[in-house]
Amino acid sequence: MERILLAAPRGFCAGVAYAIEVVDLALRIYGAPLYVRHAIVHNQWVVRSFEQRGVIFVEDIGDIPEGSVVVYSAHGVSPEVRRQSAERNLKIIDATCPLVTKVHNEAKHYANKGYFMIYIGHDGHVEAEGTMGEAPDRMVLVESPEDVAALEIPHYDKLAVLTQTTLSVDEVQRTMDALLAKYPHIERPKKEDICYATTNRQMAIRELAEACDLVIIVGSHMSSNSNRLREVAESCGTEAHLVDSAANVDIAWRERKVIGVSSGASTPEHLVQGVIGRLLEDHPEVPVNVLETIREDVHFKPHRELIQLAMATS
Repeated sequence: MERILLAAPRGFCAGVAYAIEVVDLALRIYGAPLYVRHAIVHNQWVVRSFEQRGVIFVEDIGDIPEGSVVVYSAHGVSPEVRRQSAERNLKIIDATCPLVTKVHNEAKHYANKGYFMIYIGHDGHVEAEGTMGEAPDRMVLVESPEDVAALEIPHYDKLAVLTQTTLSVDEVQRTMDALLAKYPHIERPKKEDICYATTNRQMAIRELAEACDLVIIVGSHMSSNSNRLREVAESCGTEAHLVDSAANVDIAWRERKVIGVSSGASTPEHLVQGVIGRLLEDHPEVPVNVLETIREDVHFKPHRELIQLAMATS
């Protein structure tokens, strides 16, 4: 191993940092137990650290005692989940990423205008379920150009397309091209649905992969954006691996000359440093260089009322 290249940007995006801060504020205000619907972000370390502080993660709103406080995860929820929450008289704190909320608002807009929607996403992903829940009778999901080819829907004069925020840019473009070829009149939102952080990290991975013999992505296997980063690196012809932590690093990887390291948008930085530390064991002289492709300055602030309540209880 001659050197390690560390991608920038990497790690927490603004939406993940926002969601974690919201849960932290809610704990300070209401204490434990605090209920969160679904994993706040798709990273096991983040989830476990909150569980140790008294957070209880649930998939079914029915598992939350009536009148309790519930935080919605960064991935968003459907109107049905909100209805169930109201039925149980739950106090709602919404940690949905604002960029996911943007896609929900687009779905409501198109539904109110009489559009039928095609949603590019991963079947079963919690973000897809939440967004499609905005108009379940007016939306269908596709994952690939092959799905588009097999798609049979009645003719609609008003047809629109929406996208899950954490997909591969190239993957979406191929599916979008297939949709445009099949439905030339399909309408797209004015601004891309794939979030800035997903786009930036995939751009960084392309540059990293070109300069490396092997790429390590630090992130959870349940994280959509982490899996996409690995796939992007592989699409560049570079061997790539997704690892949860330093414990999953194969010592044999050290035989490569240049190793690239990056992380998913929900991965804490200390896990990245742990992986680098593992690679540098017995090789402390190996340099670690940062390959910066773009600088990010996006931040989402929690609701003012939540901040004020937390300050009042501190």
